[in-house]
Amino acid sequence: MARRDGPDAPPEPDATAARYSADLRERIDASIAMAGGRMDFAEYMAMALYSPGLGYYSAGQTRFGAGGDFTTAPLISPLFSWTLAREVQRSLEAVGGDTVLEFGAGTGRMAADILAAMAAADAPPARYLIVEVSADLRAEQARTLDALDPDLRARVAWLDRLPAEPIRGVVLANEVMDALPVRRFRRTETGVDCLAVGHDASGALSWQPQVADDELQAAVTAIEAAIGERLPAGYCSEWCPSLAPWIAELGALIDAGVALLIDYGYPRTEFYHPQRATGTLLCHYRHRAHDDPFFWPGLQDITASADFTAAAEAGIDAGLELLGFATQGNFLAGAGLPDVLQAQAGDDPNRAAELAQSAKPLIFPDELGERFKVLGLGRGMETTLPGFAFTDHRARLSVNKI
Repeated sequence: MARRDGPDAPPEPDATAARYSADLRERIDASIAMAGGRMDFAEYMAMALYSPGLGYYSAGQTRFGAGGDFTTAPLISPLFSWTLAREVQRSLEAVGGDTVLEFGAGTGRMAADILAAMAAADAPPARYLIVEVSADLRAEQARTLDALDPDLRARVAWLDRLPAEPIRGVVLANEVMDALPVRRFRRTETGVDCLAVGHDASGALSWQPQVADDELQAAVTAIEAAIGERLPAGYCSEWCPSLAPWIAELGALIDAGVALLIDYGYPRTEFYHPQRATGTLLCHYRHRAHDDPFFWPGLQDITASADFTAAAEAGIDAGLELLGFATQGNFLAGAGLPDVLQAQAGDDPNRAAELAQSAKPLIFPDELGERFKVLGLGRGMETTLPGFAFTDHRARLSVNKI
């Protein structure tokens, strides 16, 4: 297990958390041994995040908010979810839908605020489905949602996987793509290396380069063809093998409606920009961001930025229409955040000032407003979503399939 020293070193975990990490490390070491001394980083990332009972999203630790490792837009201000609820309501009305499906609902705060806002507008969905693989997070979401009016609470159900029958409705995925396991690669003078996970001479987890397999070679070749140039030698980055299959499942799920994918990331040409030569891998531990995925396995979040061009192309391949692409700040402005703020504040200037202050991290370019993006995919939508009517940056995606 890694340690960090110095005045800015993060706090050591307590004995229970350290034991969880040690147990997970044993599993990881065993998997590396079974793989012949090296395992793909995507497998390592999946184990670190999702190993039953031990992975970051599977063990019973605080992850979100001031007492956890990072915070999210729904926890920063309810304005995020209240505004999103307006877009959800419009989309359901446009296709005659009755279902909202959310992936990875975190604490359940966004679901609770969306349901309450839609109920206040006298337009609650018939069903609010949550796809959640973590039993621990399901319990946390249930505790949050139990505070709702019983009629609203009765509309919520949890699923282990996508429903068998297509839906007419809205799919929400806030900070889901960044948690999909990625493969790491490095361009060399002669080819492509896979950055696998193994052990250094001291037995610590470390990067272990090896010649990339055909799948990863093909992925890098396709990336270079799309951006129109060969990546320079030494360039390191990520590729997500599960992104396209996941979005293909959304294509099969949505009979009519909208999928809103909200995450931090870039269009492909910006993702694989020469200045981003060390990739986008990012870890969070106790509100400290760093790039060491081997630090206390299971006790920190591990993410990689989303390639929004890849997501858009996967959606088109799945038969969905590209509805729009915008920064989070522009999307919220178009979706009606100013109107929501005014309605919530009423004639109370103190409340208005409080809400305006809480909105700043959601929309300001130097906070979440520019870093986070919103991608809209859908089927059977006859109207433009207001969130994309304000500013639509789909041209930045350089998608060649439309």
